[in-house]
Amino acid sequence: MNGIGNGGLSNVEMEYIRRHHRHQPGENQCASALVKHIRAPVPQVWSLVRRFDQPQKYKPFVSRCVVRGNLEIGTLREVDVKSGLPATTSTERLELLDDNEHILSIRIIGGDHRLRNYSSILSLHPEIIDGRPGTLVIESFVVDVPEGNTKDETCYFVEALIKCNLKSLADVSEGLAVQDRTEPIDRL
Repeated sequence: MNGIGNGGLSNVEMEYIRRHHRHQPGENQCASALVKHIRAPVPQVWSLVRRFDQPQKYKPFVSRCVVRGNLEIGTLREVDVKSGLPATTSTERLELLDDNEHILSIRIIGGDHRLRNYSSILSLHPEIIDGRPGTLVIESFVVDVPEGNTKDETCYFVEALIKCNLKSLADVSEGLAVQDRTEPIDRL
C-alpha cells in the first residue's frame, strides 16, 4: 500500500496506523505502511523485534550489528548489509522502544546506501488467528526519494525489503511458537 491510504486494510488496522504510525512525508518523500499477521503471540514476536542490538535474528539482509550504548533512546547501531543490496553499511538510531505498547522506531542517520531521512515505526498488536494467540505487525516508513527515482519506485523498493523482513520475522516467530506448543507424547 502506497502513501498510507486504505489499500484493503481493515478498520482495526487503519486505527492502529492512525494511532501509532504518524509520518509527515515532505514534498520529495514517500511513505507507506505494511501489515503482517503472525501465528505467534505478541511476547514471542516482541522478543525478536525489541532487540535493537540484534536485528540479524530476523532481518535476512543484516550480516552484523554493533551497538554503542545500552538500548535507550538515542542509542546507535552500525549495521553491515549482506552483499546483493545497493548498500554496505547503515548507521541507525533508536528513536522509541516501548515495551508496554510494543512499538519500536528507528531513524537511519548515515551509511553507504540511498535511504536518506529514513524513519520507520514497527508496532505489534495482539489478535487471535485460528483460535490461538497471534500478532498483527504493522511497519511504516518515510524516506526521501533519491535523485533519478520516482516516489513509486522508492516505495516499491523499501516495501520489498520490509516484506522480506516481515516474512522472516513471521518464520522465526512461528518456529519458536511451534517449539513452545509441543505437548508431551505420553498422554495415553
